[in-house]
Amino acid sequence: MVFGQVVVGPPGSGKTTYCNGMSQFLSLIGRKVAVINLDPANDSLPYECAVNIEDLVKLSDVMVEHSLGPNGGLVYCMDYLEKNIDWLEAKLEPLLKDHYLLFDFPGQVELFFLHSSAKNVILKLIKKLNLRLTAVHLIDAHLCSDPGKYISALILSLSTMLHLELPHINVLSKIDLIESYGKLAFNLDFYTDVQDLSYLQHHLDQDPRSAKYRKLTKELCDIIENFSLVSFSTLDIQVHQVCPGFSSVCQMFGILSWSFFFQDKESVGNLVKLIDKSNGYIFVGMEASAVEFSKIAVGPVNWDYYRYPFFSFSCV
Repeated sequence: MVFGQVVVGPPGSGKTTYCNGMSQFLSLIGRKVAVINLDPANDSLPYECAVNIEDLVKLSDVMVEHSLGPNGGLVYCMDYLEKNIDWLEAKLEPLLKDHYLLFDFPGQVELFFLHSSAKNVILKLIKKLNLRLTAVHLIDAHLCSDPGKYISALILSLSTMLHLELPHINVLSKIDLIESYGKLAFNLDFYTDVQDLSYLQHHLDQDPRSAKYRKLTKELCDIIENFSLVSFSTLDIQVHQVCPGFSSVCQMFGILSWSFFFQDKESVGNLVKLIDKSNGYIFVGMEASAVEFSKIAVGPVNWDYYRYPFFSFSCV
């Protein structure tokens, strides 16, 4: 049984940065991680990927050969990957024994709430390779500063959850920059817990463009609240390389991965806890009754990232 994450979200939400930071974090806590780049438009990778879709199909070649734009080209690439799923399965086979998988998908949102090719790729991999995957949907936190954009993000998150049909965690990324585009109208809990959306109506009415669509906005908010599925975790996963002196000490002890530290270790650790619960990783190796498993599932995960001393290290 192999565990992993399907990382999705709009362009600029931080998916590649997330995969880079999460792979470093998981490596530091002892997991062997493989990152799979399935974004044919991502030609500047900060991480070393175990599998790269560009070995199968390149977006630039598709756009030239078929006279397609970037969006049409990405749809074509996902369709091509689905038809050549055997290629991806063969690439993943050597990683199944001992790796935790991170799938870095394109940022075209239509692929995850409208088109079926990306979903079919994921479901085929789950069925054929016995994967346990959680969808991690990243949303740029600064959207909370604009009520209209925040509601759009909620609709996108809900649509993606219903379309992918996977264990799903929505994440407000770049949480450290949340007020860089304007002050929030409410406390952060209002946005993460998706509380009474009627309170946003007053702020939307201040904008003549939004007031024109008041009835439509109310109906969309009602849909979100009636499903009652969307909530957000917060994340700041900036990864920094520590000073050369500390890296040298790490290498002396054979700790080659300890050359990084995280901006906000608590947000990363809490997110890993949620993901481990959602895909069942926390139950690996446990022998317990159904009742005990249920208690673990509904209770907090007692996984203490503070016991790793390198998370509190910083360079001056």
